[in-house]
Amino acid sequence: MFILKKSKAKFLENLIKIITLISVIPIFLIIGYILYTGIPAISWSFLTEMPSDGMRAGGIFPAIVGTLWLTLGTIIISVPFGVLTGVYLVEYAKDNLLTRIINLTIINLAGIPSIIYGLFGMALFVIFLNFDVSILSGSLTLGIMCLPVIITATRESLLAIPKHLREASLALGATKWETITKVILPAAMPGILTGVILSISRAAGETAPIMFTAVAFYLPFLPLTYWDQVMALPYHLYVISTQVPNMPATYMSGTLFVLVVITISFNLLGAFIRYRFNSQK
Repeated sequence: MFILKKSKAKFLENLIKIITLISVIPIFLIIGYILYTGIPAISWSFLTEMPSDGMRAGGIFPAIVGTLWLTLGTIIISVPFGVLTGVYLVEYAKDNLLTRIINLTIINLAGIPSIIYGLFGMALFVIFLNFDVSILSGSLTLGIMCLPVIITATRESLLAIPKHLREASLALGATKWETITKVILPAAMPGILTGVILSISRAAGETAPIMFTAVAFYLPFLPLTYWDQVMALPYHLYVISTQVPNMPATYMSGTLFVLVVITISFNLLGAFIRYRFNSQK
C-alpha cells in the first residue's frame, strides 16, 4: 500500500512537471523569436530618430516617449486610488451586502475587454469632459482599467495578514491608521506590488484603450504636457503592421522588441522593489 501511494505521488509529480514544461516552452519560443528578429533592427538611430518615409524608415523615438508618458500617468492615477480603495474595503468597510456586491463588481470589472474601457474613456474623458484626445485622457482610461487588479491584489494581500498582528499593534497603543501604515501595509506590500506590476505591464502594452483617447497615427513633435496627443509603441506597432504597405519586417520586429523590453523592465523594477521590501523584514 505504501509503495502504491508513493508511485502515485511520483506519477503526479512527473505529470505536473510535464504540464509546467509544456506551458513554459511556448513562452521561451516567443521570447526567442522576438530576440532573434528584433535585435538586428536595433540601432542608436532607430531608438532616437523620428519616423520617416511614411513610417517605413527612421526611428521610433516619439512612440517610446509617448509610451513612457502614458505608463507614468497610469501609475500616478491607478496606484494610489487602487491601494487606498483596497485598504478601505478591508480595514474600514463593514462586512455587509453592499460591501460584498462592491467586491464582486470589482472582480468582474477585471475581466471586461479593454476595448470597452477605450470606448468608455472616449465617451467620458474625450467627449463629455472635453479633455480631447490627449495623454490625460489615455492615462485616466488606462488607470481605470488597472484599478480592479490593483484593488483586488491589495484586498487579498491585506486579508492574508494574520489578525493577531493588528491586535498586537493596537494593544501596544498604536492607532488604527498607525497600525495600517506601519504594520499591515509593509507586511502586505509584496503582494500589492505583484498586482501593481501585472496591471501596469498590461497597460503598457494595450492598444484599444489608447486608440480612442490618446494616440495619433503620426506626430512630428514630442509631447510637452498631459494635454498633448502622443504616439505609443502598441498603437505604432498596430499601424505599421496593418495600415502601412511594404513595411520592412525588421522595422516591425525592432518595434516589438523595444515594447517587450520596456514591459519587462517595468516587471524587473517592480520585482526589485518587492525584493527590497522582503529583505527589510
